Amino acid sequence: MKGGEDMSALPIEGWLAAHPPPARAALFPLSRVSGYTVDDWLKLPESRERIELIDGSFQVSPAPMGLHALCAGGLRSILARALKPDLVAVETVNVMVGEDGLIPDVAVLPRQLVMSRMVVFPAAEVLAVAEIVSPGPSSRRRDYEIKPLKYAEAGIELFIRVELDGADAPQVEALRLGRQGYEPVGRAAAGERLTLPDPVPASFDPADLLL
Repeated sequence: MKGGEDMSALPIEGWLAAHPPPARAALFPLSRVSGYTVDDWLKLPESRERIELIDGSFQVSPAPMGLHALCAGGLRSILARALKPDLVAVETVNVMVGEDGLIPDVAVLPRQLVMSRMVVFPAAEVLAVAEIVSPGPSSRRRDYEIKPLKYAEAGIELFIRVELDGADAPQVEALRLGRQGYEPVGRAAAGERLTLPDPVPASFDPADLLL
């Protein structure tokens, strides 16, 4: 399949075959009335693309661009230095959020669970997640609307969002779970300083994400 082509439905077994990766994220049509399940998602073969299960459909994004990957690595390192010894920050792990399967750019988890070589982590065990916004309206909607809502409904305490566009990028926003969902608790652009709340009490200049 050539980049930019419309993507057809996956076969009922849920196996993906799309090479090279699509030029932009795409939703696969449902192949059954009830939609795909987390079990279907976990049966997918390894792929260079990021494949998430959202509302019964597989959503596929190309592998992150270099700047996106650099930022994710920088954020993971900064968060890791601020954590207690029994917690770790990891990149692109599978998280089961209700009936969805999501892959945050960075997640904070108990060290013991990560060391157990689990394939998918329940949202109840995730203390914080971070998403780096990718270009394109579908990606922005996913990172500003869809995924934060699902993370909040699952009870994940802290949500971090990073913007790479704009003259003052990176811009980092921290949101903490409240009674009505996520509530902003801090925002900073490059050259400023952001201090995150527990369980990730990191303090950093967003510019450091790209070092």
